[in-house]
Amino acid sequence: MEPIKVLIVEDDPMVMEINAQFVSKLPGFKLAGKAFTGKEAIYCINKEKPNLVLLDFFLPDTNGLTLLQTIRNNHYPLDVILLTANRAPQHIQEIFRAGVVDYIVKPFRFDRFQTALEQYRQTFKKYKENKPFEQADLDALMGVKLTGDESEYLPKGLNDRTLQQIVQFLKRQAEPLSSEDVAAGIGLARVTVRRYLDYLEKKGQIVMEIQYGSVGRPMNKYRL
Repeated sequence: MEPIKVLIVEDDPMVMEINAQFVSKLPGFKLAGKAFTGKEAIYCINKEKPNLVLLDFFLPDTNGLTLLQTIRNNHYPLDVILLTANRAPQHIQEIFRAGVVDYIVKPFRFDRFQTALEQYRQTFKKYKENKPFEQADLDALMGVKLTGDESEYLPKGLNDRTLQQIVQFLKRQAEPLSSEDVAAGIGLARVTVRRYLDYLEKKGQIVMEIQYGSVGRPMNKYRL
């Protein structure tokens, strides 16, 4: 999959550089441009055609809500995450109604930023697969957590007990593990573990990292 192109819209040069550095740390993303005003943002959207816009609310020539509404009215095929100090409930409600995939309040830590973009990457990948969504996929997308028996939503051949066993094992690990490492750690066949890891990765519950060694093929490793 091609890297996800990211446009940052932020009027503070220092914050802009920090956010740009955050994007550069994350695999699967590419910085497509920087805009310090709403006018520059529209120009960059038309020129670079980003997949994702990281949008501040307070801009010199407009505000994030107005710019978001302009993006939606012009039907630009992109998604938006708000990165802002604006905490006003009425503004937040209007922004969600206008269509954002996440809302992050400044100041924020890198791990919150990372979580937002990695969840977006998983969702973006799922859309690109162009396969019908299961209810479990939609629940993961919307952040719905069921309190009852979730096993009925699992694909055929998977069971919730083994799934939770793998999740709990990964929670205890400090470093990403290969499917062989996970299989050895919990005493299951590698082919079985791989199916569960693929399922968890597609749901966005774990992250797959491709690690390259000095020789041989790259290895897929997994972490929460």
